[in-house]
Amino acid sequence: MPTATNLVIDWGNTRLKTGWFTGTDLVETGQYADMDALVTTLANRLVTQLIVSSTSRPAEEIRERLAGIKAGLIVFDSQTPVPLRKAYETPATLGADRVAAAVGASTLFPGQDCLVLDLGTCLTADFVDRDSVFQGGLISPGLRMRFRAMHEQTARLPLVETLADWSGQDWPGLTAKNTQAALHSGVMNGLAFELTGIVESYRRERPGLVVLLCGGDAPAFESRLKPPIFVVPELVLMGLNRILRYNVETIQANTPDINA
Repeated sequence: MPTATNLVIDWGNTRLKTGWFTGTDLVETGQYADMDALVTTLANRLVTQLIVSSTSRPAEEIRERLAGIKAGLIVFDSQTPVPLRKAYETPATLGADRVAAAVGASTLFPGQDCLVLDLGTCLTADFVDRDSVFQGGLISPGLRMRFRAMHEQTARLPLVETLADWSGQDWPGLTAKNTQAALHSGVMNGLAFELTGIVESYRRERPGLVVLLCGGDAPAFESRLKPPIFVVPELVLMGLNRILRYNVETIQANTPDINA
């Protein structure tokens, strides 16, 4: 591993994902079941700068768990400076992962209107304009959440699992012949129609719009959307690295008395 290495950590609802960067280059990614497993790994790795984004853990816990890591640490929250503006009425409630993905999009496609579709626990669709202004977006239930909701909120509908591969023959038809197939069809086709409608609405308003797809369930829907679509699985990690570099190089460089 190169001497100067940035580590970004995306601590989500169901997984802990890491990205190792040298400058702007993503050189390695990883996934961990919990922070203990990651800390064990970090004992044998050299980290120069570190940023952690979490939708599920308070800053105090993050700092405590990483206290033994000898690196400049930034816990990303609503007060962390970012290289875009937020035209959002409640910035304190804006998810860090949404901001990071928007930063990643504007970094990859500077000067262009971008729509970020993140298919994780929830579906988020966020618009960042050509002037790097986060304009807002929407939040909707994600794939597995929809399956669980139908089971948990009804007396007789079973809990069905997602298939390993939704492409090709595995994609469910609209006219299902049994209840399990009907559940698969409703969730998959419903989400696909929702995504298509969102994209088409934005494209009518913003010709030349760049559409980026990320999140764990993104591959299932890539072929269901009208191109061009850019699938960027590591978009949040890229955005976090840009935020880390922005803070270290732009802000801390001018304020040597501030500790990360």
